[in-house]
Amino acid sequence: MKTLRYLSIFFLLLSSSIYASKDLDDSLSQDHTYEKDAQAKDGLDLGNGWKLFGDIRAGWVGYDYDNAPDGIDSNGNITPTSSSKNKGHLDSKGFYIMPKISVESPYYKGLMAKITVGGVSDLDINDEKYESRTFVYDPKKRKSYAIVQEAFLFYENSNNKVLIGREELTTPMIDTDDWYMFANSFELARYQNNSLDNIVFNLGYFHKMAGTWDSGADNSQGLDKTSFNSMTDVSYIDEIDKTAIGDQGIYFVSMQYNDKKNHNIQVWNYYGEDTYNTLFIQYDYTNKNNIFSYDAGVQIINFKETGFLATNEANTNIDYSLYQARFDGKFDIGIDFATGIAKYTDGEGQGATLGAFGGYPYFANGMIFHFFEAGSLQNASSYKAQVGYDLAKIGLENTWIGYRYTFFDLDSKYSKSTTGEDQNAMSLNGIRISYTAPKGGYFTGTYEHVNLDHEPNTYALRLIGGYKF
Repeated sequence: MKTLRYLSIFFLLLSSSIYASKDLDDSLSQDHTYEKDAQAKDGLDLGNGWKLFGDIRAGWVGYDYDNAPDGIDSNGNITPTSSSKNKGHLDSKGFYIMPKISVESPYYKGLMAKITVGGVSDLDINDEKYESRTFVYDPKKRKSYAIVQEAFLFYENSNNKVLIGREELTTPMIDTDDWYMFANSFELARYQNNSLDNIVFNLGYFHKMAGTWDSGADNSQGLDKTSFNSMTDVSYIDEIDKTAIGDQGIYFVSMQYNDKKNHNIQVWNYYGEDTYNTLFIQYDYTNKNNIFSYDAGVQIINFKETGFLATNEANTNIDYSLYQARFDGKFDIGIDFATGIAKYTDGEGQGATLGAFGGYPYFANGMIFHFFEAGSLQNASSYKAQVGYDLAKIGLENTWIGYRYTFFDLDSKYSKSTTGEDQNAMSLNGIRISYTAPKGGYFTGTYEHVNLDHEPNTYALRLIGGYKF
């Protein structure tokens, strides 16, 4: 069994991540926040206030779609054995290392600078015809690369923050998504104000994005996912519409109220002039007593086409909403749980929006698989139930293990298999173990199985870990 072969590499892996030091405060409430993060590090002191941060990550990923690649054609495209199952997705696997170095300047009159350089390599040990869906290399070039992921100037006074340049930024719907292999990065300008108690305002503009993990940049148009491309190009809308619209960015504005006790509400709006608008609203009520803490949350996301997509006979139609709720909790004895429900309305555009730009704030997804296997999520519902345990309670410090079941109730009017058959259901079973070392290392192993109507079963295994300083 392929999974057993993957497990033989389990103990070889290391990894870590550097989170953007200037992330927006408390802006993120994601489905994968239960995952233990590598602890933030102070960096190495270079003297005179300068600091060096390091991130050494490595990982093995394997995706089994019951569809082995056939070969590579003269244009460099990986060809399938079959295009009539699992949307033509091909079995993919590989081992990669991702070193990253950051240098941060001292503050001078409220001003500082940072630069981060990162790279990706498979050490020439992978079979490139199995790299179409590892989401680490550009899927056509399949070569090692390096990139300046961050290069920004940042200014801060008592109530105001301004940043311009390249940054690994975390927001609900546009996100660095740095819990896989290699982070997304953005060219942007943004401003934050926190002059009012418990209230934070943000506004800004995303100009470009680089990232193989969450990019819709099309190789057939001469674009490379490892380079910075316009937000239009990296979106998931139709290529014909991208060409008509041209290079555009995305404006955003947000307000968050967090009383640091029980109530947290955030409202974000992302506006693409000729693509679509995304309105994100989330409220969380958190509380705890001597033995139990919990988070009850609701979320509304609305996607609506704008400009060119709204006024022309475009190939992309976007007009739907997503309503979600969750109840997550943790007992002092080490047991935790997470539940979620999501309802997609009967409107178009799920394939053009979900997961775009690295945003995954959703309450009822799988551990690995989300939107991209089923024929359509139009008018669908999903349900999540997860249970976990803190193994420190039995002597394994900083270690968590959990199981998740996710069920998608599909509308067969819209969701069809690759061969055109009706799809009514998709179920996902996943298990994860996470370890966080107190001195900077961590490891996460995740396995998930997908059972989807009228498609072969799909399996995936991710083993990612490392060390940061």
